[in-house]
Amino acid sequence: MAVSDAMKQKYGRVGVLYGGTSAERDISLLSGQAVIKALHRCGVEVVPIDVGADLLQQLPAHRLDRALIMLHGPGGEDGSLQGALQFLGLPYTGSGVFASALAMDKLHSKQFWKGVGLPTPKFAVLNKETDWQETLDSLGGVVMVKPSHEGSSLGMTRADSKDALRGAWQAAAKLDSSVIAEQWIVGAEYTVAVLGDEMLPSIKLETDHTFYDYDAKYLADDTRYLCPCGLDTEAEAELRQLARTAFNSLSCSGWGRVDVMANEAGDFFLLEVNTIPGMTDHSLVPMAAAEAGYSFDDLVLRILDTSF
Repeated sequence: MAVSDAMKQKYGRVGVLYGGTSAERDISLLSGQAVIKALHRCGVEVVPIDVGADLLQQLPAHRLDRALIMLHGPGGEDGSLQGALQFLGLPYTGSGVFASALAMDKLHSKQFWKGVGLPTPKFAVLNKETDWQETLDSLGGVVMVKPSHEGSSLGMTRADSKDALRGAWQAAAKLDSSVIAEQWIVGAEYTVAVLGDEMLPSIKLETDHTFYDYDAKYLADDTRYLCPCGLDTEAEAELRQLARTAFNSLSCSGWGRVDVMANEAGDFFLLEVNTIPGMTDHSLVPMAAAEAGYSFDDLVLRILDTSF
């Protein structure tokens, strides 16, 4: 579709920053391509930019009026890019520098939630000095090992023995110098998307995998997404309020997604906040937006509006 005068006047030239060099590059490429197509359909003037090390040298030549960030993981979602764009005076979508950095860091976001009294699974920092059996016992005998700064479930492993815990740490440490073990919660997994002032309908995730891993997220066709999620009105309201409180507590803004576990008693526990969630055909925010009555194109324009 040709560029619309109304869209040109409202948004100007929009750079979609995607791809990048993180371990989530493949997902970012898919997200970026989907968003670029949507903006074209809406008549927005789009400049697709596959982000490399020379981004800051490239940007002035593109004469952008704003940036829509579709980078996932370190380098795009952790505040470093946001700081660079802020320094250049270029408006961008989503959370700012501090919130992006804090939300990307699972260890420090969990420490923060613990400090302000928000529920999150018990956890421990892993390193070469860790007493593997003592750590496992202190967390209930079964844990999820996670790199602190990766998304898309990369480097995550379930462990239920000291040898498995050590091996999971070694695997995660190849991706990140900061690794945590988190108490394994037996129960349902939910996700709640935030779009401006609106909390979108929550989604319940069901998978036959050991957990909602990379394959279950992006490759499997048997992952089940329940939206409406099946909670009663009171529990749904509690979940949405917890997600909003967690999002706000980290100073996040614009849009994002909050991941939550419920134990068998129905108590909710915060896992993490994603400040730039996926926008692929398997992604959760577009599903929640559709349930709320937004088309994919509507959703993309709402995200772009967060750059104002």
